[in-house]
Amino acid sequence: MRLLPRWASPYPRQHLASDLLAGVIVTILVIPQSLAYALLAGLPPQAGLYVAIFPVIAYSLFGSSMVQAVGPVAITSIMTYSVLTPIAAPGSPEYIALAATLALASGLVLLGCGLLRLGFLARLLSRPVIAGFVSGSAVLIVFSQLKYLFNAHPAASDALTVLAALFAEARIDASTAIGLTAIVVLAFARSSLAGLLGKVGIQPGAAAFVVRLVPLLVVLLATLAVVSWNLDRQYGVAVVGSIVEGLPAPVFFLPEAGELKRLAVPIALMALIGMVQNISMAQVLAIRRRERIDANAELIGLGAANVVAAFHGGMPVGGGVSRSAVNVAAGAQTPLAGIVAAFAMLAVVIGAAPLFTRLPLAVLAASIIVAAVSMIDLRGLRQAWHYDRADGIAALGTGAGVFVLGLEAGIGLGILLSLATLLYRASTPHIAVLGRIPDSEHFRNVERHAVETLPSALFLRTDESLFFGNLDAVEARLLAEIERNGGLRDVVLIMSAVNRVDATAMEVLHDLDRELGARGIRLNFAEIKGPVHDRLRDTALLQELSGRVFLSVNDAYEALQG
Repeated sequence: MRLLPRWASPYPRQHLASDLLAGVIVTILVIPQSLAYALLAGLPPQAGLYVAIFPVIAYSLFGSSMVQAVGPVAITSIMTYSVLTPIAAPGSPEYIALAATLALASGLVLLGCGLLRLGFLARLLSRPVIAGFVSGSAVLIVFSQLKYLFNAHPAASDALTVLAALFAEARIDASTAIGLTAIVVLAFARSSLAGLLGKVGIQPGAAAFVVRLVPLLVVLLATLAVVSWNLDRQYGVAVVGSIVEGLPAPVFFLPEAGELKRLAVPIALMALIGMVQNISMAQVLAIRRRERIDANAELIGLGAANVVAAFHGGMPVGGGVSRSAVNVAAGAQTPLAGIVAAFAMLAVVIGAAPLFTRLPLAVLAASIIVAAVSMIDLRGLRQAWHYDRADGIAALGTGAGVFVLGLEAGIGLGILLSLATLLYRASTPHIAVLGRIPDSEHFRNVERHAVETLPSALFLRTDESLFFGNLDAVEARLLAEIERNGGLRDVVLIMSAVNRVDATAMEVLHDLDRELGARGIRLNFAEIKGPVHDRLRDTALLQELSGRVFLSVNDAYEALQG
């Protein structure tokens, strides 16, 4: 049995300095993010710090990605908030317990999928649906944070309720000024600061580090301003408040059956989204570094991280895009960087967490808003729309569904639209009449190429498996071509693109053979694939076929032209 993970046996010593430095840098840079995503999830701010310790170590030991960083992320945070706010008050003991249940149950689902080698399930959602889900969630995240900027108190987390509360209650005060200023600074840092630093001669690596450092600087300056001018006490600026000092002991628990039943759908959804996001990000990073990942090991690592998070922090975690980007930019080479970051965060929790008690909530909201806006994938949505309208509709439908109906209904709508797209495509297959290119044995679509055809034979290719859902389209096209081409004696169905013929299709083809025979037309097949032929061999269709089964289209052409 392997006691050490593959990356540590043996550990490449030349990476030690890079991993140590990267771990420290990542810890410093993600402190504001950890606090912000705990706030987004409706949990005490220290929860975001706690789940950046032991869950990170668990993923580093069991995951397969060399540089992916795990911790609190925007998607799992907004999912936690959206799912639990109708059930319990954010921050209440019941709410915290339910969040831990979400983390534990979704972690166990991911662990089970990894152990059963079900990593392929990450491909169940198409990229347009994922883009729509992430974009819709990002817009929802933005709306969820506006209450901290404009002092509104919506009764629920859905976008329409938040909008109504903003119109009814919004007021501009010192929190608004602080939040909007932070948004401007953070947005400028993301969009223009690196280019500006490059123009004054700073190297790209150093410029990128400065850009990553800006959120922490904004947090520190905002906290310093509140402390210096007593903005929280004199002007009512909302701040983080008390942060539990020190590291709490793990809390082991068993969820009640009623809680699991009530959260069954959100648990499955959170596991699926976490699976897709984690594996997708790990694959992108592996491709860039010319490495390979094990999808099942990724599920085990992410599952273990969430199980640990349930007992220590109580907040679901995932593979973070921004965290991973910081990890790579800081020079991480192996998961040791994550372990170093975890121990560095432990030091922060033990000795420095109280320093953030007077951090303005508006600044955390600003950092969430800027990060969420960058998640809106307009390019992906636009590309899906222009390339394939069906995929574009699925993406836009998912995004709109998430925004209007909520996360669960939105992703459900996206899955339904994807399935509807698949059914539509399968039920309306591309069907082509073929002819032979002169002086060759190659056959092409008569509408695209100058080809030779036989006046007495029709060569028809269906580019889809034959099943009950598309038989009407195939039969209608075949009969239309027969009516258009008088004097036919043979019809050749080219089966090169047919991977399966179901029972209904077999019976319909048998009926069609008899119908064509009554018209004096023989039904022939060409290029039937081996597995398909094996299933059809003993059926009435082939045993009573009026025509022949040809090995190739050219064989059929040569035999029927005489």
